[in-house]
Amino acid sequence: MQTWKQRVKQLKNETYAIYIACKDPRVPWYARVFAGFVVAYAFSPIDLIPDVIPILGYLDDLILVPLGIMLVIKMIPPDVLVQCREKAEAAISQGKPTSRIAAILIVGIWLLLGILAVVWVAGVLKR
Repeated sequence: MQTWKQRVKQLKNETYAIYIACKDPRVPWYARVFAGFVVAYAFSPIDLIPDVIPILGYLDDLILVPLGIMLVIKMIPPDVLVQCREKAEAAISQGKPTSRIAAILIVGIWLLLGILAVVWVAGVLKR
């Protein structure tokens, strides 16, 4: 059980390090965009597959998020990643980092996706 807790903590640290890397100009633009999506999905309370669906609900948390983090880590220059990990560890040791801007952005994205889904369904039903 301790190994799982360590891995979850490491995953949170990596996610926050990637969040810090998103704002670093030394990271290529495509890596920053992909990292932004991965971080937003990891921190979002809304999942692609709802957790209430047995087994499948947790697959995105167990597979998609770690896979996305692994891909982003490969895109970020190693020296930048080391610095971002150090900053993330320092920030986490001082308390749980929060960002209202990130929360607003995530909620805005989900609202926009919800509106687009409603418009799409309404268009399909009119046919």
